[in-house]
Amino acid sequence: MDEPILSEDEWKKRLAPERFRVLREKGTEMPFSGELLSTEKEGVYSCAGCGNIIFSSEAKYDSGSGWPSFFDIIGEDRVEKHRDGSYGKDGMEITCARCRGHLGHLFDDATSPTGLRYCINSLSLEFHNKSDTNDNAIVSEPLTPTP
Repeated sequence: MDEPILSEDEWKKRLAPERFRVLREKGTEMPFSGELLSTEKEGVYSCAGCGNIIFSSEAKYDSGSGWPSFFDIIGEDRVEKHRDGSYGKDGMEITCARCRGHLGHLFDDATSPTGLRYCINSLSLEFHNKSDTNDNAIVSEPLTPTP
């Protein structure tokens, strides 16, 4: 994916403060507080920073963890995985492959169909209804600095 050329100041202009804290400073929202936690509509979830489509509603499930959870991603090229010991030995930080924004963490989860749980911050995502996606073709803003 393309390397973003936005500075941190550009990200601050582009994102609301709470989204900046999560996406750019690797923050975490409080459990059970995210607006996408209970969303059950059909559609796709994209990175709130750049529009990169990452998850399908078909892979969303209720893990009971307090964050939106998915058992699979749209494609391996959509995210990057980084070893992160802050949540136990099996935790991996997940970032957007396009803008490198922090999304959440990946854990082993025997209750999911794939044995994996992508535990993601609602603030890292935007939801797009299936009827609004034009065959999942989300158009994102270019990642270029503003003049």
